[in-house]
Order: sequence, then C-alpha cells, then structure tokens
Amino acid sequence: MTESVQTELPLGQSTGPSGPDAKVRVAACTTPVRIADPEVNANTLLMTARTCDAGSVSLVAFPELALTGYSIDDLFLQDVVLDAAEAALRRIVEASVHIHPVMILGAPLRHAGRVYNTAVVVHGGRVAGVVPKVHLPNYREFYEHRYFASGHGTAGSVIRLGGQHVPFGPDLLFVVEDRPGLVFHAEICEDMWVPIQPSAIAALAGATVLVNLSASNITVGKADTRRMLCQAQSARCTAAYLYTASGEGESTTDLAWDGQTSIYENGVLLAETSRFKPGARIAVADINVSLLTRTRGCSSVFAQCRMNHKAQVVCFRHVALHLEADNLGTAQQISANSGPTGPSTPHP
Repeated sequence: MTESVQTELPLGQSTGPSGPDAKVRVAACTTPVRIADPEVNANTLLMTARTCDAGSVSLVAFPELALTGYSIDDLFLQDVVLDAAEAALRRIVEASVHIHPVMILGAPLRHAGRVYNTAVVVHGGRVAGVVPKVHLPNYREFYEHRYFASGHGTAGSVIRLGGQHVPFGPDLLFVVEDRPGLVFHAEICEDMWVPIQPSAIAALAGATVLVNLSASNITVGKADTRRMLCQAQSARCTAAYLYTASGEGESTTDLAWDGQTSIYENGVLLAETSRFKPGARIAVADINVSLLTRTRGCSSVFAQCRMNHKAQVVCFRHVALHLEADNLGTAQQISANSGPTGPSTPHP
C-alpha cells in the first residue's frame, strides 16, 4: 500500500500538552481496509504505526477488525480468512520489534471453538494480551451473534497464539512501567454504548487511558452521539478516552462509514480527525496522566465508587509493558503542518 498518512488537529483545539507535566503521547488512527485481505491491511497498519513512531507516540490504536475489515459478514466463519488474519498478525508481531509504540488493533481470532471479535495488544515482538468484545449488537443493521461469541465469562482465560499462551479476557489492564501513570484498557465499539461500560470498571481498577476500537457505521446524527459518549466517559472516569472508527474500504452495500477518531482527556477534546476522507488519518495528543491521577486522588467519590465495586476491581489482571524510550517531544512535532491550533482548553 502506498496510501499517504495524514495527521490532523481539531479546529480551534490544541493537541496539548494539556499541562506542564504531560508525558504520554497517544494516537487514534483510522486506516483504509481491503476487505477480507489481512496481508494488505497489515501493511497499512504497520505503515501507520511507523508514522506514529516517527512522531514519538507511545500508544497507537486502530479500528475494530482493522485486520480483516468489519463488513465481511459470513467470511468471518471461513478458515481461509481466519488463517490469513493469524498469519498477518504474526507478521505485525515480528515487525513490532522495531516499532516503539504499543499497538492495539482489531482482529477476529479463534478460541475454544468459537470466533471472537478482539482487540490485540502488540509490543516488542509479542502479543501482550487479547481483549474480546463483550457486548455484541444484534439489532437493526447489526447481527454479530451470527459470527462471534461474547467475551462475557472469559475473565482469567488465556489464548494460544503463535505457540504462546497469551492473557485473554476483558479483565486486562496494561501497565507501562517506564511511563508512570500510563495504565490502559481496551474495549470494542458497542461496549461504550451500554449502561455500564467495561472501561468504567477498568478506570476504577486504575486505567488512566481507555481505548475504544470501533467499526461503527455512520447514520444521521451519530457522529455527535459518539462525541457525547466519549466526552462523558472521559469526564466520568477522570480518564483519557481514545476512539477510532472504520472508514475507507468497508463495504457500502448496506452501510456507510466515516472514519471518525477522537481523543478526550477528562471531558476535554484534545484531537479529532476529519471524516469521510480517503487514506489513513491520525489524531495525536499528549495525555497528562499525572494530572488524571492527582484529580482522582482528590475525589472522595471516585474512591467510594471503587470500594462499591471492589469485587470486580480486584479481579483485573495486570500485564506489564516497557517502552524503553524517552524521546517524546511535543505533539505539534508530528502534526505541525496538518491544521490550525488554538489554546488548550482548561480542565473543568
């Protein structure tokens, strides 16, 4: 693939840093897909990840099922597609030895006789963990129960990938030990649209960065609803929230796709890409995880809520990661020529 990669800033907003001690740069990416062609999609994901690497990003998120495309319907049940997805994932894992940021990408994976819609966390030549989608929509244009099993009940599990046993379940927190305060959790699309989101419990368990890998076809007014949900979840959880949706290349036989991505910090929009544009696009922001941690520490209500959900909070497994790089710079270095900037919006 020779697609150009564009980094963008939201009109009238700054990507940060959001405070004097901001330390962690993150990226939410939407990438063009060739449906049911994991090899080509892996090339696109790696090219975009390398662009983020050049901009000193520490964590990069890609859309739901970015490795195969979301709109392939019954092909999710074909071994030839699933085998190709696993082969492409192995290639991404091998290439990750030379890519600095942690990558979170969507892929269909087989486990215990079923197919799961998963977020795969890759870094340093290994799969650090796999998070299955919990809430599978099966209404209106969605019929995910036809293909996938829910991740509900998989907490504490492991999946075998590439000859290795990898943590598998919605109960995973990824702790980046050489980036103090950077603890992230992944959920997938519909998991954000339900009354009690997996990321809410993850935030109580210590996650400061919440990542949503989405496909999310576009309908009238839906972009504003997504923004509202991301902003509210970020504010409620005193967390950063990364959102990335599918765009170019998904089948338009029945649906339309806009490739919306955004990054919020404690209810404040830091970055958002334009929609309905071709090629890969990247929203970049510096997250002040120190401020998030301090703000939580000052909130008796946050601590009370954690205690109220202690039985769920204590069940989370922690996966350690090490970035082993210190060149973080400022977010403007990766996106200085991509759009206008404005003053940082203060925290509420």
